Amino acid sequence: MKIGELAARAGCDVQTVRYYEREGLLEAPARSAAGYRHYDARHLTQLQFIRHCRALDIPLGEVRQLLAFAAQPQQATHVDGLLDRHLALVTQRLTALTALHQQLTALRGSCDGDASHPCTILQSFMSAVQDHACACHPVSPAPAPAQAARA
Repeated sequence: MKIGELAARAGCDVQTVRYYEREGLLEAPARSAAGYRHYDARHLTQLQFIRHCRALDIPLGEVRQLLAFAAQPQQATHVDGLLDRHLALVTQRLTALTALHQQLTALRGSCDGDASHPCTILQSFMSAVQDHACACHPVSPAPAPAQAARA
């Protein structure tokens, strides 16, 4: 099958197929005399595997490891550890997203819809640097008392 058919069967676009080839995740296909890529069922299986891993938000480096484990079944015992590390990251992100949800909900609750005074949400965004640390505005530590006295 040609690249367009492979992409269609896997539910992605041609650029995705080319990208995974460049990254070495998808085996290079045979080429016709005219230089066209020719894929077979094995490529479709690999591409579906990669796409499924990506749908689970598994980073490309870990997808590469999983492909290596699949190629060498005796190494499959390492899959559990890889998945455990991924689960830990997902748990951390869930915690962060829960905190984000609470912050955004509180912000949204601060709006009374009255246009006769400044928007409390926008004011909160403007004062975020002074009020609290966030991902884009970390609060720098205050100088120690001895350093402040010398300054």
